[in-house]
Amino acid sequence: MAGHSKWATTKHKKAALDAKRGKLFAKLIKNVEVAARTGGGDPDGNPTLYDAIQKARKNSVPLDNIERARRRGAGEEAGGADYQNVMYEGYAPNGVALLIECLTDNRNRASSEVRTVMSRNGGSMADAGSVAYLFNRKGVVLLPKNGLSEDDVLAAVLEAGAEEVNDLGESYEILTDPSDLVEVRKALQAAGIEYDSAETNFLPSVSVPLDADAARKVFKLIDMLEDLDDVQNVYANFDVSDEVLQEVNA
Repeated sequence: MAGHSKWATTKHKKAALDAKRGKLFAKLIKNVEVAARTGGGDPDGNPTLYDAIQKARKNSVPLDNIERARRRGAGEEAGGADYQNVMYEGYAPNGVALLIECLTDNRNRASSEVRTVMSRNGGSMADAGSVAYLFNRKGVVLLPKNGLSEDDVLAAVLEAGAEEVNDLGESYEILTDPSDLVEVRKALQAAGIEYDSAETNFLPSVSVPLDADAARKVFKLIDMLEDLDDVQNVYANFDVSDEVLQEVNA
């Protein structure tokens, strides 16, 4: 799955620089608000909130916006929306399985918009449970290399419950059981190692290799889905080689 992770990492770097920055900010702020509502407004006692705030800061979301979202979620300030977490399942072109995670205050709108984008871009919706079994929930930490070797990272996090460390080129990806994510994050902090994000994701157990043409279609669909305000994350089970990635990016 290194191909998928590399693609996602590159794409989000680009998103931080281009016209989608505003949408990225809105999604990161929504994450902070929901984390504060579900687990309390104190980041020290709410690891999900802590990580949501860290991710927002790493992506240059203004601190005032982050703090207002935290206060709204914690009920310290009026105006918070009643967001619900909804997961849709479907297929992209070439039989690529998709999990589409939404945070929405209007389920009907979210469902309608997701369906429209899927049907217009060669995708199809699937029944609940028909795709989810292809994915496992994992804790995922991304960190810049900063001169660290894979062994350095592994030594810092192995006892905290890390399962594997993957080399993504310019960064490392640490995979862990979701229940060990907080301990792995603390181990990195104790070792003085900076990380870009720590969150739970859905990783595929089976992947579908794509050539450049198929990859372009799948990437386009995922981009269109991620453009929707209610969509927080899209998880997919494609795999692309470095060569295909280069061809698509060219």
